[in-house]
Amino acid sequence: MTSPAAADAFSDHAHEYDAVRRRLVHGYDDFYGAVVEVVRRVEGGVGRVLDLGAGTGLLTQEIAGAFPEARVEVLDASEPMLRYARERLGDRVGAVHVADMGQWLPDGPYDAVVSALAIHHLEHPAQRRLFAAVRERLRPGGVFVNAEQVTTAVPQLRPAYDAQWYERNRAAGATEHELHAARTRMVHDRCADAPTLLSWLAEAGFANVDCVYKTWQLAVLAGFTAPEEAT
Repeated sequence: MTSPAAADAFSDHAHEYDAVRRRLVHGYDDFYGAVVEVVRRVEGGVGRVLDLGAGTGLLTQEIAGAFPEARVEVLDASEPMLRYARERLGDRVGAVHVADMGQWLPDGPYDAVVSALAIHHLEHPAQRRLFAAVRERLRPGGVFVNAEQVTTAVPQLRPAYDAQWYERNRAAGATEHELHAARTRMVHDRCADAPTLLSWLAEAGFANVDCVYKTWQLAVLAGFTAPEEAT
């Protein structure tokens, strides 16, 4: 999370956040699994990973399980959310950073930086600055993987995006109360469309970028640094 308002909104729901994830993130396993599959493609091994907007550590747990030798760090502006991440991950957490990712990042180099459903809380200029800051903290050949909520630049499709969000999550078991609460938190969203996000990654200096997974408003975008690039 980021911005005081967004951090407060998610802190208030920290106690129930995990319980509703699979009901509010359709295709949960494929969505989070795509992040792991991209990180597996990092050449030279994965020894240090940073999860931005880590929240309660759901994505971090997937990374830690897939890369048991890696030092995994978490960063989030919500201390209550990170409290649950600490409980979930135990001694697998290399460092816990309570910080606004739009204002500060720990020093690299990292083999991978990942994020899930967090960066879209930043204003668009701040997202672009963050992408550049992440690239600077990745080692040559490292990767940034952003599992993100996206919009569409096609006006005719905007109603369909909203309808798919509602219908798929309702089918997954989300209650009307849970959907209403999620929509309330969406006032903090500053989503961009997938092609725009890819262009921002390229603009930030990533050598190779791709959208490896997408189903309506959920997309996994990746950017690799050039192997010969100096950090």
